Amino acid sequence: MQFSVHERFNGREVTTGKNKSCDLLFVILGTPEAGDNGRDLDADALAALTSAAATTLAVDGETLVRTKRHIEPLLRWDVDAAGQPAGTMIWDGSATYERFDYTPPEVGESSFSFDTGGGTQHITQSIATVASYPQGAPSFQGAIGVTHDSVEGVDITVPVYSFSETHYNSLAFVTESYKQTLFGLTGKVNNAAFKGFAAGEVLFLGASGSKRGDEDWEISYRFAASKNKTGLVVGSITGIDKKGWEYMWVRYADAEDANAIVKKPVAVYIEKVYDLGDFTGLGI
Repeated sequence: MQFSVHERFNGREVTTGKNKSCDLLFVILGTPEAGDNGRDLDADALAALTSAAATTLAVDGETLVRTKRHIEPLLRWDVDAAGQPAGTMIWDGSATYERFDYTPPEVGESSFSFDTGGGTQHITQSIATVASYPQGAPSFQGAIGVTHDSVEGVDITVPVYSFSETHYNSLAFVTESYKQTLFGLTGKVNNAAFKGFAAGEVLFLGASGSKRGDEDWEISYRFAASKNKTGLVVGSITGIDKKGWEYMWVRYADAEDANAIVKKPVAVYIEKVYDLGDFTGLGI
């Protein structure tokens, strides 16, 4: 196979700032020869790009170092009457250059981020009624926004610990089976202790991945954590236990207090709304 590599017109994309970089875009042309049928021509095209793209690049007076290469086949060959390859093969190619002091993460490395901003939840029951006016007003035992026929409640911010991890995994690790495992665990809650949290406290929100050239995968995993609670009290109902991602709701009924008909909590229900999952399948 004979190769020629050409930089595209206006094929330089520069990103400025702290992590300055430049992407060079190429078109790679290959003319097949007898015997090429059994060769890995994509690998040969990548080698041709590597040979043509310099290891360093001067951008605005600064020397950047080549860190990544990538090719994408656009057009495969035809065959002639004798069954031999004929015509021209075409690939898109790119080479990425970055600052010398920038080292791309290697396979096995990881990074972490978190956010304690919390989430929003609609509640119908307060922790405690601090005061009521006038003196002697009917007691609703913590029910919020009680009307003649309903308990309206209120939206509040509740503690939710959101965190994510980015891992750099080998091609052998990220198989089709592993991708299906990620899909299957999305929207599930940990069935055992996970990263310092008790069973029932961590919800897997999903993962997103991208292939880094032809070398490895960059995968980001997203989670949200909510604490398990014990000994909760709702009105006169005590001893309530609730895991982090279970849902609690309160049933109210009419009762008499201070010569008035009021809504008071008479039952509390804890509902399982997420399936449990074995997070060891994530491999992180």
